[in-house]
Amino acid sequence: MKKIVLLLVMLVAIPNIAQEHEWFYATMSLEDAKALEKDVPGEIDIIQTRLNEAAVFMNTTAAHKLHDRILVHGPGYVFKANEAEAIKALQPNNVVRNRQALTITEDAMVAQVLPLIDTQRIADHIVELENYGTRYHNRASATQAAVDLKTKWEAIAAQYNRDDVSVRLFEHDNTDMPSVILTIEGAKIPDEFVIVGGHLDSTSSQGNNDAPGADDDASGIATITEAARALFESGFVPKRTIEIMAYAAEEVGLVGSAEIANEYANANVDVVAVGQFDMTNFNGSANDVYFITDFTNSTLNSYFMELLDHYNGSGAHEITYSTSLCNYGCSDHASWNAEGYRASFPFEASFGQHNNNIHTRNDTFSVSGTATHATKFAKLCAEFLIEVAKSTEVLGVAESSGAIFASMNGNTFVYNVTTASLTFETIQIYDALGKKVLEFPMTDRKGTFKVNTLASGLYIAKFTAGNGTSIAKKVLKK
Repeated sequence: MKKIVLLLVMLVAIPNIAQEHEWFYATMSLEDAKALEKDVPGEIDIIQTRLNEAAVFMNTTAAHKLHDRILVHGPGYVFKANEAEAIKALQPNNVVRNRQALTITEDAMVAQVLPLIDTQRIADHIVELENYGTRYHNRASATQAAVDLKTKWEAIAAQYNRDDVSVRLFEHDNTDMPSVILTIEGAKIPDEFVIVGGHLDSTSSQGNNDAPGADDDASGIATITEAARALFESGFVPKRTIEIMAYAAEEVGLVGSAEIANEYANANVDVVAVGQFDMTNFNGSANDVYFITDFTNSTLNSYFMELLDHYNGSGAHEITYSTSLCNYGCSDHASWNAEGYRASFPFEASFGQHNNNIHTRNDTFSVSGTATHATKFAKLCAEFLIEVAKSTEVLGVAESSGAIFASMNGNTFVYNVTTASLTFETIQIYDALGKKVLEFPMTDRKGTFKVNTLASGLYIAKFTAGNGTSIAKKVLKK
């Protein structure tokens, strides 16, 4: 009888089903559901269980208690619109959406982009989002933040004359707050997608009118924004379509990302990989990045680590990493994982050592005071997008009109650029797979250098000028 009465109450609030009415459906870990039954009896009903998960009918009292009971990053549950969806979510999803092999071949493009990542831009964007006061999903300021972010992303694309970029608001069924999606259309394989995202909303246990959410997750939004901007500045044009997503209503059960992932799955959208950037700016542990291993794809996690080994093992761009566990419904990666897509979640610290000011009025930029830590995540994000989406630049196709001479005579590389109008500074040699194998500074406009270490085969010699302009020539070593 209690459930029937409560369901009648819910019907009055259907337009705001995921907002601040009392009762709603969700899934969560069975352990947490049983603990809540003891801690707040009468505030949660366990409808059905399977293995270590439970479909529940719960109210906001139980949801707040879940935050108090365990140190959670995300809500600790996944919102469901009705009982049928909650029960269905307990069933195993054996769909495998995409398992394409992922390679690392874009050394030249990554080397061009990493120095463009601007720490101050990230810091300024975090403060800009913090200044809304709250981005709790059912507040007018949250919707305004989404509308303003759409305008900001459009302006950045326009600044770099990107007519291959569009930005749209994704309207949801279970929250009034829209998500924001920036799309860079793939020039060669537009029907294959590479996605990175973070959530735009915020919350506070001390009252949702004061929820600045600087680290959780203004930092992630600023991180993916700066990664995209740096790609634009470099002139990067992807083969595959890239989408940058700012999700709505993550803090109340992954509402925004769940609806998007479900729509993509129902439409059989070919998503190659998904990266989640939720909290990037608090340096709380010995390593820089911690890959969350629950509700993520182990193959994609390993690929992210390979990127760090390849590009960030040492030097100016060094980034250290380890692994950690998070929690049920920890962040939006879980929405994509539930639909059978490969998703990974690089996090700011080992779980439990992350920023303890989240979900309070104290989650402000002043806690860190710099965006240095988030800058490392922006570099990782850019590397991921470049490598998975790949550049449309086909090395060796952009031939000069004869101003560049290059050849390999045995173990000697010979070049002559005396008639070229550009002043070149470096020569980079790439193999047929696009991997950089040698690099030399150009101190003279003609000369030679040894290539004893190279096997016979086709190579690309890329001549790069000080202004970033480059010309590529095919060379064959016999």
